[in-house]
Amino acid sequence: MKLVGVTSIQVADEVFVAAAPRLAAAVVGDPANWRRWWPDLRLAVTEDRAEQGVRWRVDGPVAGTMEIWNEAVLDGFVLHYFLHAEPTRALPGERGDDPRARADALAEENKRRRVAGKDMSFEVKQLLEAGRHVGGPAAGAETAEAV
Repeated sequence: MKLVGVTSIQVADEVFVAAAPRLAAAVVGDPANWRRWWPDLRLAVTEDRAEQGVRWRVDGPVAGTMEIWNEAVLDGFVLHYFLHAEPTRALPGERGDDPRARADALAEENKRRRVAGKDMSFEVKQLLEAGRHVGGPAAGAETAEAV
């Protein structure tokens, strides 16, 4: 059974980053990072929201939309990652001759995209939290004395 109006590749993930949201813009907004994180995808910015993230139109082996949304929480932010896409090449079992092969190929593509998103989010976390000691204030956060 094929669901109508639902994309085959659905990735949603999030990670808390103990850093000021304003620091995210330089990392998340850098096209050199995008090419490294998703080397097989062609990304076209549809909305650059600075410290709140970026939205893209995606082309390549998959086509659809992708977004990083940085939601300010406490003294850091939650990096939300979303990818909604369809494969652009024929998958095994596309002609209905082997539905299991198609399902397996879609599951593998979803896993691959999920892992790439998790790698990206952990890299952002590692970069922005560098030098912060566990339990300490978020990187770049103003302290009570500085306010």
